[in-house]
Amino acid sequence: MYLDHFVVQNYRNLEKIDTKFDPNVNIFIGKNAQGKTNLLEAIYFLALTRSHRTNTDKELIHFGSDYANIMGKVYKSQVNVNLRVLITKKGKKVWINRIEQPKLSKYVGQLNAILFSPEDLELIKGAPALRRKFMDQEFGQINSEYLFFASKYRQVLAQKNNYLKKLAKGQAKDQIFLDVLSDQLAGIAAEIISRRFKFLEYLSDFASEAYEHISLASEKLTIAYRPSISGIKSSDSTEEIYHKVLHNFQKTKIMEMKKGTTLSGPHRDDIEFKLNDRNAHLYASQGQQRSIALSIKLAEIQLVYHLTDEYPLLLLDDVMSELDHGRQSALLNYIHGKTQTFITTTDLKGISWEIIKKPKIYHIQSGKISLEKEK
Repeated sequence: MYLDHFVVQNYRNLEKIDTKFDPNVNIFIGKNAQGKTNLLEAIYFLALTRSHRTNTDKELIHFGSDYANIMGKVYKSQVNVNLRVLITKKGKKVWINRIEQPKLSKYVGQLNAILFSPEDLELIKGAPALRRKFMDQEFGQINSEYLFFASKYRQVLAQKNNYLKKLAKGQAKDQIFLDVLSDQLAGIAAEIISRRFKFLEYLSDFASEAYEHISLASEKLTIAYRPSISGIKSSDSTEEIYHKVLHNFQKTKIMEMKKGTTLSGPHRDDIEFKLNDRNAHLYASQGQQRSIALSIKLAEIQLVYHLTDEYPLLLLDDVMSELDHGRQSALLNYIHGKTQTFITTTDLKGISWEIIKKPKIYHIQSGKISLEKEK
């Protein structure tokens, strides 16, 4: 899978870019605040219809414009597709081969992209919310059912929390309606949890292989899903998980009514990383944590390939300078010949470019792009 022809209009400071990308490696060079990250963000948005930097789509529209438009031609092994996303102040619309799609879930998955930015180095030691966001973004793009249930869960959770707030303030008294919402939420939660177990099991295997490749160390990396509701196991069926979640909601009902919020569920779950059975959140060095974060991104590439038979795009946003020479070489060797890769950097100094064969190099200044002539 690779992105060939790419057009972006009125996206942040990118007023108009119309270019063709190399199927292998594309490097974007420019000083800070010139538009490098905006370009990668636009490619990511074309794939997932969401930004990794903001939840407010209106922020993406160039100042003074009414819309932002992103288009791309994607080549796959079986079929080629033309994709388009239009962002307006009222919302967004998507097209596949010039046919408007009624639901985003019908669109997402046509183009898979894995993004690695300096913020991802916080995935290990950062807050659980980062790891939950990671699961929803990455699993959502490779499985339309997960995307559907994650979206539905947020809707019903908001409904339940709003009603719990009314109960807490004495503005509502009907607990039967609360029970209906809890039952509905438990059913959706079970679908999410069972899929998280499955995907993280795959991810753990791939990440363990990647960590061994990167670190050349004796530690074994394992990744485990940690539901916020005790007693749920990876071997449980979706039906069994549903009953355990519902039982927990019933058990904590009084406390939730007092607090005015749902106290457990997928929105409170976490991922645990271990090196030789020791908690990496607590005991891993900074170097080990960076190797784990990099291993997870490489594992995602393998997970997407495993589930779709296509390698995803890899977007490396100013991350090369954060890695030492050894990790740079390990990363570039691992992806060589597999993925179409987009790399942003302020300059080419100090980076192990010798592994890359004839990359396409672009310069970005004030939102405009120019291709460096081959020497």
